[in-house]
Amino acid sequence: MNASPPHSRPAAPPRRPYLTLLGWAFALFSSARILGYLPTLWAIHLQGGSSQHSLFTWITWLGANATMAAWLFEENGQRLSKPVVVNGCNAAMCLLVTLAILVYR
Repeated sequence: MNASPPHSRPAAPPRRPYLTLLGWAFALFSSARILGYLPTLWAIHLQGGSSQHSLFTWITWLGANATMAAWLFEENGQRLSKPVVVNGCNAAMCLLVTLAILVYR
């Protein structure tokens, strides 16, 4: 007689390598994302105007990143973690782009 439940899954393989790879991928793409704001800032500066950039979009992204950083901070027992810092950096870069849009309008 089979002792396992009828809908059970096989045991998951060790997750450590996967989680390590996922952590490095997160760090790589998050760093690239933070650097990815620089061309937008440079373009606004070179054009001397920001009419092609949506203020609403950048404020929305600023709010999304800032609130995600705050939420992760609270969920992590009010401790900094890599995801909190990354979202905080993304929020700071969105703030810079938002300010550039406002200054050049």
